[in-house]
Order: sequence, then structure tokens, then C-alpha cells
Amino acid sequence: MSGRVWRAGTLTYTAGGLVLLFACLLWGDFAWWMKERAIVPLGQVMLRQFGASDFVVGLLIGSIPAGVGLILGPLIALRSDRHRGRWGRRIPYLLLPTPFVVAAMFGLAGTAPIGEALDRLLGASSPGVPTCQLWVFAFFWTAFELSQTTAQAVLGGLIGDVVPRALIGRFYGLFRAVGLIAAIIFNFQLIKHAETNYPLLLLGLGTFFGVSFTLMCLMVREGDYPPPPPEPATTLRQRLVSPIRIYARECFSQPWYLGIFAALTLGALCGGPVQTFSLYHAKNLGLDLEAYGQLLVITYSVSLVLSYPLGALADRVHPLRVGLAALTLYAVIMLWSGWGTMGSRLFSWAFVTHGVLMGCYITGTASLAVRLFPGSRLAQFSAAGNLVSSLGYVVFTPLLGAWLDHTGQIYRHVFLLSGGTAAFAAFAYFLVWRGLGRRGGPDGLPRDT
Repeated sequence: MSGRVWRAGTLTYTAGGLVLLFACLLWGDFAWWMKERAIVPLGQVMLRQFGASDFVVGLLIGSIPAGVGLILGPLIALRSDRHRGRWGRRIPYLLLPTPFVVAAMFGLAGTAPIGEALDRLLGASSPGVPTCQLWVFAFFWTAFELSQTTAQAVLGGLIGDVVPRALIGRFYGLFRAVGLIAAIIFNFQLIKHAETNYPLLLLGLGTFFGVSFTLMCLMVREGDYPPPPPEPATTLRQRLVSPIRIYARECFSQPWYLGIFAALTLGALCGGPVQTFSLYHAKNLGLDLEAYGQLLVITYSVSLVLSYPLGALADRVHPLRVGLAALTLYAVIMLWSGWGTMGSRLFSWAFVTHGVLMGCYITGTASLAVRLFPGSRLAQFSAAGNLVSSLGYVVFTPLLGAWLDHTGQIYRHVFLLSGGTAAFAAFAYFLVWRGLGRRGGPDGLPRDT
């Protein structure tokens, strides 16, 4: 066993090298998820303090990230797949945006005083302090999403490039476990301070992310890649238009990949209604932030125990099967939960179940892109899937917020919507699995580097 080696492209690992690789990637992932687990609930708390409606919450929390990913993600992924340089094809796109992510988080920390200063500057023409603060929040939130989307578009590509394929499901299980540990820490210790100390939380988490993620980028080494396809473009116009044409032709001209994108999109959307508005639902039912955080701690603790076994299961039976099972069970339980009157006890049970089953889905399908998309264009095809999902988010979340505003904020309806969307997602996964069987089964797809 001591002489065994693992390979990922041109990279070769001994057991010790593999441990070091996993440690570096997982530490960077921990920093990433500390930021991710905190930023949305902190943003939700801030928006309520600034008087935002559910429509505005859906627009800023759901549509802006999706819109940024829709525009920027595919371009970054395409350039990353074709980039060759001293630092590899992924690391530059992870390292360079990191300082801008940190700067945007620092700006969000100063939203309240900056908004007050803007109100004073505008004088009689000011729309008021809360609106000025919303403007400032929207500016820094957009800057944050622009910066992190660059890194997010290629992070999965780095994992696919440097982690041996035979271990990819297990790695994603550990990846998920680290994210859950970050979530437990935030929701057990920090979320209860969100309403009073969000500036300090944003400053501290921004600093921690910047230092830790930079260290990961400097320590992980990429291998060598085959030369990228030649660039046929010669003029400036061709250099701008040609990548778009190549991207659209390669990603969106084959029904097989379109079916995969549809399944991924429905799977990504189904948990959104509950996730986006659950904090407000909990408060309407009399649960404070500390109680809400405790529900999340229970959710993430259960998911943490399941994360590595689910990753190993995905390696053995295929992530499509794991995703199909999780979505089917999720659809049944969410539809049942949202059908009648919902008090705090039923909400607590349904919310924890939502989180655990969504966690099973996310962990079980995390390696799906590596299993279904060509390796030489992994980031490109992954970004294409995210592009389709982003289109759904751009429309889906603000419309849901507007509907809740119009119907008197009956938040139990979000469980019905999540369950119904999951039912469609499960059917789409079944169709992809059947299509995979016609292509030779789980090991029948060609794999390039």
C-alpha cells in the first residue's frame, strides 16, 4: 500500500502527496464556505433593517448573483480552459479576484454609515437614509458577486484537474463536510450576533477568507495540459465573437448536454424558495435568530455525518442515482409539509428535513460534472450548466418575492413550490439516467483531459 500512486492527468501522488493536496484544497474550501455560509443570512438581516421588500430581497439575493454568473461565468470558464501559463489554467482565475472579494465585504460592513453619509451629501434630494443604505448595499453586493463569480466559475475545474478521478466522489464528500463544519460554526456561534454586529462579522470573515484562500492558491500545483485549440480569430471583432460562437456550438448544440443542463437547473432551483425566505418565515412564527441558527446546526450536523458516505456511494453507484433518490424523497416531503397549516413545530421539522435532503442531493451529485462532461472543457461545460441555472434564478426568485408580497407573505407556500420543482427535477434526472444507459452506461462516456 505504501508504494501505491494516484494520477490526475500528468500529476502523480503518493499517499503523503494526496493528503497534502486534500489538506490544501479543503482549507481553501473551508475559508470559501465560511464566507458563503455567512454572506446570505447577513445580507438578509441587513436588507430587513434597511426596509427592503421581499421583491427587493429576491432581486438582490437571488437575481444579481444569478445574473452576474450568467454573463461572467461562461466567459471566465472558456478562457480558463484555454489558458496556459506558469501558474496553470485555474490558479490565476482564483487568485486575482480574491482581494476584490475582500474589499467588497469590507464595503458591505460599512453600508450603514456610508448610506447615512450619502443621505447627507444628497441633502433635500435624498430619498431617505434607508433607501440610500439600500443603494450602497446593492453596489457592494454586486461588486462582491462580480468578484467571486470569477473564482467560482473555475473552482470546480481545479478540483477536476488535480484530484484523481477514482477518488473524486470521496473528495467531494470531504469538500461537503468542510462546508458543513463552516456552516455549523457560523450558525452555532455567530448568527445570533448578525443583527447587532454584522459589520464586525463581515470584516473578520473577509480577512480570514482573503488570507486562507490566497494560501491555498499558492500551495496547490497544477499539472501540464495539452495545447489549447488554435484561435481562428484574427481581427478584434473575431476575437470577441469567435469564443461566443465556439462556446454556444460546443455546449448547446447537442440534446444530450441540454438534457443534463435542464436536470441540473431544476435541481438547483428546487431548494431556492425555502432557502431564500426561511429566515423570514421562522421569525413570523416566533423563532428568533438563535433558534433559527440551532435548526441549521442540527441540519448541518446530520449532513456532516452523511457527507463522506454519500460521496463514497456516488463513486460506487453513480451520482445520477443518488440525485434521483434524494430529489424524489424531497419532493414528497416538501409537498406534504406545505399542504396544510404550518406552526413553528412543523416548520422546524420541515426546514431541517429540507436542509438534510438538499444536502444529500448536493453531496451526492457534486461529482456529476466530472463524470458527464469532457475533462478538457470541464469548466466550460460546468459554466454552461450554471448559465442555464442562472437564467432560472434571474426570473424565478424575484417573481417569487413579488408573489409573496402580493399574497400577504404566506411563507408555507414556498414548501409547495420547492416540492413541485423537485418533482420535475427528479423526472429530468430519470431521463438523463436513461440516456446514459443508451450511451454505454456510467463508464461508456469518452473522457479527455
